[in-house]
Amino acid sequence: MREKTIDYILRATWQAVSRMYNEEASKFDGSMAIGFALLSIDKEEGTPSTAISSRMGMEATSLTRTLKTLEEKGLIIRKKNPDDGRGVLIYLTDLGKQMREQSKTTVLKFNEVVKQNISEEKLNHFIEVADVINDLITEKKIF
Repeated sequence: MREKTIDYILRATWQAVSRMYNEEASKFDGSMAIGFALLSIDKEEGTPSTAISSRMGMEATSLTRTLKTLEEKGLIIRKKNPDDGRGVLIYLTDLGKQMREQSKTTVLKFNEVVKQNISEEKLNHFIEVADVINDLITEKKIF
């Protein structure tokens, strides 16, 4: 392509970020999806499984696979929701809490390094542009 399109830049950047997180997570027998899922679970109170998918922007079927993986790795346990017998709360195990902290450290380091290399003004513009794009999509103003 002679000129990069906006969607190309977004996609290529996200793929690079995703690869970076997956490479880092693999050092701890994890993945980006596992890290983001752990960060979406309240470390003390537990979280309804339905809230995790919305926090992650993930389809329910993908979340089911991710939660199964988390459970198999001993990172979470599921308990019935005492306030809603139909629902399930997801709790972190001690190992899950440790991996959650590692994920948090990784995300904070990424943010720190980006902030060290991009001015606050440029970063604010980037956030504004991303917000406008998300609004245009949400409000179905493109298609």
